[in-house]
Amino acid sequence: MSFGPLPSQLCLLAALPSKAAGEKVRFLGCVNSYSVTSGTLKMEHRSPPDANVAALVDVSLILEKLGAEQTRTGEWVNVIGYITAAPKSSGGRNPSSEHSEVHVQALLLWSAGPLDIQQYRVSVEHPVMAR
Repeated sequence: MSFGPLPSQLCLLAALPSKAAGEKVRFLGCVNSYSVTSGTLKMEHRSPPDANVAALVDVSLILEKLGAEQTRTGEWVNVIGYITAAPKSSGGRNPSSEHSEVHVQALLLWSAGPLDIQQYRVSVEHPVMAR
């Protein structure tokens, strides 16, 4: 019996709103913006095309290991972290806003490098078929 941390759940960024606070997730997203003052990356991945979800990723725990290439707009990065509740001052998962925003506390973040986005989506949605 292992008493280590629970593994992360691989999911599409668009599926993050269905996750509960405290769940550990792994997802791929494209950096839309980075706030130096708050240490927050805003990430999106329009897959499926009608997805309107943004992940607000708090990188304060990993700032010392974060490189400029991982915060650059347009960069694809992988994130492992915990879903967190929206701050009281934030709209969070407000259905009337332009985006459904999900807050994530990053534990690990790394550049995706060259990748086939369509193949990634198939791999996440249908892991057996991708092999």
